[in-house]
Amino acid sequence: MSMTMRTPFIAGNWKMFKTVHEAVVFAKELRPIVKDVVNAEIVVAPTFLAVHAVAEALRNTNIGVAAQDLHWEREGAFTGQVSAPMIKDAGAEYVIIGHSERRQLFGETDAMVSRKLRAAIIAGLTPIVCVGETLTEREASQTLPVLDRQLRDGLNGAIEAEVADLVIAYEPVWAIGTGKVATASQAEEAHAHIAAWCASGSVPTRPITATSSTGAA
Repeated sequence: MSMTMRTPFIAGNWKMFKTVHEAVVFAKELRPIVKDVVNAEIVVAPTFLAVHAVAEALRNTNIGVAAQDLHWEREGAFTGQVSAPMIKDAGAEYVIIGHSERRQLFGETDAMVSRKLRAAIIAGLTPIVCVGETLTEREASQTLPVLDRQLRDGLNGAIEAEVADLVIAYEPVWAIGTGKVATASQAEEAHAHIAAWCASGSVPTRPITATSSTGAA
């Protein structure tokens, strides 16, 4: 996998910010700013409540819409959860899976990431799978083993035809809200490792990685 093949992928995760009205206003303001961008993929991830309205506001533009999470079941008695078909029907094209906040605050495991990945693929959504190490793991020199585990177990069972458009987003979790900053070389080391892992034939994926060194990821 050549590093020159990578397409810049710019995704804004809005987390638990913006009402539906605020999200639509922001989306409309963003449209003219990026309308001439042709050499990068641009995606925004509003809250579940705003996905449909933002998707409508960005219809026929070069900005994609992602949901911030999903449940792996299609439907059922899962209070507060949203399924992949619901997200797709609301107008999203992408879905974030395994974000560090989901892993740390809500106990999301690699096994859960794998189930969510499968559900997203079946629904026709492009998964944005997040991987990355914590400060404790970084200081213990466990960055690469952690990435290997997250990739292996999170993408478990995926096959080439299903994940050709998969996006893997590297999050240096240790640099989010800690006062520490991930350098370009540290991010590139992780990117290169992820690219090499994918190129090894484990799971072929689209050669795009996304990095966050702030709490905005």
